[in-house]
Amino acid sequence: MTCRIRKWEMSDARDLAEALSNTKVQDNLRDGLPYPYTEQDGKDFISDMLAADENETFAFAVTADSKVIGSIGVFRQQNIHRQTAELGYYIAEEYWGRGLMTEAVTQVCRHVFENSDIIRIYAEPFAYNAASCRVLEKAGFKYEGTLRDNAVKNGKVIDMKMYSLLKAER
Repeated sequence: MTCRIRKWEMSDARDLAEALSNTKVQDNLRDGLPYPYTEQDGKDFISDMLAADENETFAFAVTADSKVIGSIGVFRQQNIHRQTAELGYYIAEEYWGRGLMTEAVTQVCRHVFENSDIIRIYAEPFAYNAASCRVLEKAGFKYEGTLRDNAVKNGKVIDMKMYSLLKAER
């Protein structure tokens, strides 16, 4: 099975809601997402992504099996970090462990490096999310260190890991 990334379409809202209405998926994401995640929530998100400045927000649907199975985005930072961007992603639980997110990460990084002035892409997965760390490592990201007591998720203070990929290293 292979995946591809593509621009969001409003018709993707149902698949998006299905993927995000899962606490196992949301437990690995930052707070702020509604639960359950509705089709209307998906439409609102897609509308925001389609309206975003394409030089600041690189947002894509992750597809496989002729449906949206996840989301991936690279978000430009500001000020002295203006050529640095943060990577975020998730995939529906039924597609975990198949290498699809590694493909999507590779595709989105290639797109951003080839179509912008971004020179560094970083990600900060929760330290307990070994699968996400492995995705980044398989996609060529380098582990830079652990951000100790860096977040509060589900009432627990947790560490995060810092990974980066440099345009010059590709």
